[in-house]
Amino acid sequence: MDSDEARRAVAQACHGLAREGLLIGTAGNVSVRVGEHVAVTATGVVLGRATPEQVTVADLDGGVVAGEFAPTSELELHLGIYRDFHAGAVVHTHSPQATAVSLVLDELPCVHYQMLALGGSIRVAPFAVFGSAELAVGTLAALEGKSAALLANHGAIAYGSTLEAAVDNALLLEWACGLYLRAATLGVPRVLDPEQQAAVVAAAVRRGYGRPRRIEEER
Repeated sequence: MDSDEARRAVAQACHGLAREGLLIGTAGNVSVRVGEHVAVTATGVVLGRATPEQVTVADLDGGVVAGEFAPTSELELHLGIYRDFHAGAVVHTHSPQATAVSLVLDELPCVHYQMLALGGSIRVAPFAVFGSAELAVGTLAALEGKSAALLANHGAIAYGSTLEAAVDNALLLEWACGLYLRAATLGVPRVLDPEQQAAVVAAAVRRGYGRPRRIEEER
C-alpha cells in the first residue's frame, strides 16, 4: 500500500465506522501506518464524509509530508501506539456505548469470551484533555497487553495489525460495551474468571476457532 492508497483506505474506513454509528460528526480519528509514514484523518473533518484529500500523511515524528490539512490533535497518541505496540492501524471513536461505559467503570470486565480477542477485560484510562500528553500517557498505559482501551468521559481506542483488524476491534469493543450495558439493567453481569478464560483460549487453539476451515480439515 502506498500513501495514496492509504489515504483512500482511511477515508473508506471512516465511512464504514460512521455507518455503524461509531464515528459521529468530527468526533474521532483513524490512521494506518505505511512504512515510515502514517496516513491520519485531518482535524475538523466530518468523518462520515471524509475524502482522501482530508487524510494527512505524517512521518513518525509528527511532521506532515503530504496533505493540505493539519492532522488530528490526537496524532501524538496514534504515534505512541505505533511506537509502543507496533500497530498497523489505529481507530479512536466517541462511540455511544463505549463512551457510556467510560463514564462509570474503571474497567470493563470480561463478560464474554469474544473479548479475549481484545485482551480480556478493558481498562479505562483516566480523564485528560484531548490532544494532551497526559491523555497519551494514560491511554498507552491502559493499552498494555490489550488491543483496545476506554478513555474516561471521552471515548474508545483500538488498534490492529491492519486497518481492517483495527476497525474490527473497534466494533467488537462497542459490541462488548453494549452487551454490558444491557446486562447491567437486569442485574450484576457475570464475569468470566481466569480459569474460564484459559479454557476458552485452549478450546480456540485446539479447534482453530475464528478462521474458515475446509471440511477435510475436520477429518
